[in-house]
Amino acid sequence: MAARSPTGAPVEEPKLGVPSLNPLPLSASQEAQVRDIYYARVRAACAPEIKGTNWLTSSASLAPPPIPPSPLTAYAEPAFAECALGRTLSIPFVCRTPHRAMNSCMVSHATQAEQDAAREDWFAQRLERQRERERKAQKKAGQEEFLREWWGLPEKDAETRRREEEKAARAERVGGYAARNRVRWGESEAAPTGEETKKT
Repeated sequence: MAARSPTGAPVEEPKLGVPSLNPLPLSASQEAQVRDIYYARVRAACAPEIKGTNWLTSSASLAPPPIPPSPLTAYAEPAFAECALGRTLSIPFVCRTPHRAMNSCMVSHATQAEQDAAREDWFAQRLERQRERERKAQKKAGQEEFLREWWGLPEKDAETRRREEEKAARAERVGGYAARNRVRWGESEAAPTGEETKKT
């Protein structure tokens, strides 16, 4: 939800960009989040081919900006979702043309530039994800406090509470963790390998 200025106009929140032109590789779960954003962007670009034009009226708050129809949708047949509604085994035969139009639209929009844009969106949402984590941590702490009071459980020790606060205050790690046995550049000459230690 966007903040509002005293005049009532929405204030644009600051967005973080990509940390560098060649950022560290993301972890598997972070890559999955980027992939979800990428798929959503491609589906939004091909919404007329997938859902038709009636879907904009049912979910106006979630609607992306209007997209001009592609030449592939110039035919008078319904969109794929409208055609497939109420059918099971006959979908491949009856809905062949809308299915091909939908697939060709998605293939044409599934480009490397779209993946890069999805990655930039993921990096831009870092502050939002941090606020969401903080909100969940506060809610969890409140629920734990309530349960402790309700059941008469002992208080947490100071060390456990300090560790949880440190974990909540940490920023999101961008890039995976390095493998323990990975030889880093510059360390190969200094550290002997396992075979050298066996020979000596």
